[in-house]
Amino acid sequence: MQTIKAAVCHAFGAPLVIEDILLRAPETGEVEVCLDAVAICHSDISYAEGIWGGSLPAVYGHEAAGIVSAVGPGVVDLAPGDSVVVTLIRSCGTCPSCAGGKPTICETPYDGDKGPIRTADDGKLHQAMACGAFAEKVVVDQRQLVKISGEIAKDAASLIACGVITGVGAVVNAAGLRAGQDVVVIGAGGVGLNAIQGARIAGARRIVAVDMTEDKLEDAKAFGATHGVLATQNAPWRASYKALGGKGAEAVIVTVGAIPAYEQAPRFMGRGGKVVMVGMPPSGAEASYEPAVLAAIGQGMIGSKMGDVVIQRDIPWMVDLYQQGRLQLDSLISGRWSLDQINEAIADTKGGKARRNVIMFDR
Repeated sequence: MQTIKAAVCHAFGAPLVIEDILLRAPETGEVEVCLDAVAICHSDISYAEGIWGGSLPAVYGHEAAGIVSAVGPGVVDLAPGDSVVVTLIRSCGTCPSCAGGKPTICETPYDGDKGPIRTADDGKLHQAMACGAFAEKVVVDQRQLVKISGEIAKDAASLIACGVITGVGAVVNAAGLRAGQDVVVIGAGGVGLNAIQGARIAGARRIVAVDMTEDKLEDAKAFGATHGVLATQNAPWRASYKALGGKGAEAVIVTVGAIPAYEQAPRFMGRGGKVVMVGMPPSGAEASYEPAVLAAIGQGMIGSKMGDVVIQRDIPWMVDLYQQGRLQLDSLISGRWSLDQINEAIADTKGGKARRNVIMFDR
């Protein structure tokens, strides 16, 4: 086993600790990646705060890009030196969900306690989200990787691994938006901005962003929103209806894990509309609805995990859009930090103004 640096969570809500950990060599079907960049997602923060429970000590981080440094037996189409995006989508390829084209909800469990990382004294260390990318290197299943051009900057590429595919995919895959339909995006953070981009790329007629601050609404317009509505006003759905010409939206994308947002989301829908639930509230939090209303006018609510993507299909498409200048990535990055600065980067992210903070590895 080799020794690498990682940011380790020893107690929920406590600062991460930069320390040496052990990383084993890749086994059958696995790939070792030397990371160049890993973005900080709010899911990492939620896990580190204990909102969804989990095993400790742990290494979080799941939105990364780097260079393949070693491959295990049985790996195909990947070799040392390849540039890759590293995702948390670990799909077996054979369960009913994977075989049915839904790899994001793979039914084969993964035990992160028995993954490729150990503490420096060879104790248990949880590889969170099958990734553990707040570290200099990772060993992951080959199906979690997508090869990309080496010309693409890794900080930009890392964003595709989660925030971009989740937001764009929620609109294109989960909502199935058609050109000319209207979209409301609740929450103009990192995932919300990508949902807005997805709606723009899919040909939405009008895109209404809903957020708590004017600054976030201005951000949203820079990414393609046609209108902005403050969530703090009385009955914000009325302002949305006005922006859409007196009607509700065909798709309402909820990108924040806030119960008030979920309680209000159906009010933004039009007849036959659909709420796509993306943001993750704390475990145990509940929202309530009047089902008779949804049934009477053909409305629906669905969950979307990681944008319902098939990464080998969707990530190359999004990379191509970026290379054409049609998908914004660079402007999503608020700050670049070193691994030693990860707690400051997390604090900045929690402040609410950052689009995405990225940890850069100097090698």
